[in-house]
Amino acid sequence: MHFIYGINAVAEALKARGRSFEWVGVAKDRHDLRLQRVIDESRRNGIAVRFVPRAELDRMAGNNAHQGVVAVTSAKQYSDLDDVLAAKRGQYSLVIVLDGLEDPHNLGAILRTADAAGADGVVIPERRAAGVTGTVAKVSAGASEHLPIAKVTNIARALQDLKSKNLWIVGLDEHGTQTYDSVDYKMDCAIALGAEGKGLHDLVRKRCDFVVSIPMLGKVPSLNVSVAAGVVLYEIVRQRKAASNLK
Repeated sequence: MHFIYGINAVAEALKARGRSFEWVGVAKDRHDLRLQRVIDESRRNGIAVRFVPRAELDRMAGNNAHQGVVAVTSAKQYSDLDDVLAAKRGQYSLVIVLDGLEDPHNLGAILRTADAAGADGVVIPERRAAGVTGTVAKVSAGASEHLPIAKVTNIARALQDLKSKNLWIVGLDEHGTQTYDSVDYKMDCAIALGAEGKGLHDLVRKRCDFVVSIPMLGKVPSLNVSVAAGVVLYEIVRQRKAASNLK
C-alpha cells in the first residue's frame, strides 16, 4: 500500500487521476469545509471514505502532519524522458534534472516550484535518490501528482539524450564561473541541480553547456538546493515573460 497525506496532496491527487484509490481515511474529530471538499470529491469518484481515529492516521502517514486525511493509493506512475519532453507547456522547453537529491523535503519543494514556474517535468535517478513518497506529495502540495516525473538509470546519459533533442543544459553549481542571470534562457533547456552538500557529479557537470552559480554575499557558501532552484527557475520565468511582453 502507498499513502498520500495532507489536504492539498490528497485533493490534487484526486484531480490528477494518476493513481487508483483504495480508500480515504478521515479523522473522526475534524470537521471543516476544506476537509469536506476532499470527502465530497472522493465520493464523486466512487472512492470509499472511512472515518478513523487520528492515531490510526498517524500510523498510516508515519507522522502527525496529515491534517486529518490519508489516502491509500497505488504507487506513483513515473514517466519516461520522451513523456517529459512531450509535455512542453510553453514556447520553450524547461526540464528539471536532479542529480541524486536525497532529501524528500527538498524534492517536494522543488516539485512545487517547478510546477509553479511552468516546467515541463522533472528527471530523477532510479537509485540512491528520493522518489515520490507521501512526504514528497505533502511538501509539494500535490504538485507531484501533476508533473511528469521520469526515472532514469543514468543522469549523465539522460542529459546527453536531452542534448540530442536540442536542449541546452544549464548546471547549477557553487563553483560555476557564470552567474545564473547571465544566461539567456529563451531557449529549450534543462536545469541540472546537484545533491545536498555534494553538488553535481563530475560526469554530469561535463555534460553541461553552461555551469552557473548564485552570488553569495554572506558567510555561507551556498543556498539550500530547493531555494537555489526557485531562484533560477524564476529568473527563467522573468526572462521569458519579458520577451513575450515585447511581442
